[in-house]
Amino acid sequence: MALRTIRTYGDELLRKKSKVVDKIDDRILTLIEDMKETMYHANGVGLAAPQVGILKRVVVIDVGDGPISLINPEIIETSGSYIDEEGCLSIPGKEGAVERPKYVTVKALNENGEEVIIKGEDLLARAFCHEIDHLNGVLFVDKIIEGDE
Repeated sequence: MALRTIRTYGDELLRKKSKVVDKIDDRILTLIEDMKETMYHANGVGLAAPQVGILKRVVVIDVGDGPISLINPEIIETSGSYIDEEGCLSIPGKEGAVERPKYVTVKALNENGEEVIIKGEDLLARAFCHEIDHLNGVLFVDKIIEGDE
């Protein structure tokens, strides 16, 4: 495992759409392990592959219940909404109020290539949305509620 450099705001790679992972091989598994180590080292709750310079649809999340690794994640259902403060490892020192769904269901592949469906609420739902946004080149600052910048 290795710490990877987290790309920061202004890096044009953060605005690009990530590519689908066609094959889960040693490179992808090493990327996931490196991303977990990098996320924990930076005291984050989530990290998307573009944040470490890799345009692949891979995210890792840990809201305190242990790490979740998602390959090719997609949101298949949302409900409710709430507003809370958000920050990002790629935009250090910046926070803002963002409205997100209260409940989110995500479909993805796990590290074994098996399809998983995970439901999350509150912080986990927020993390799913935030990290999947990264895969589409969207940053939380694009969604800050007016007047809270």
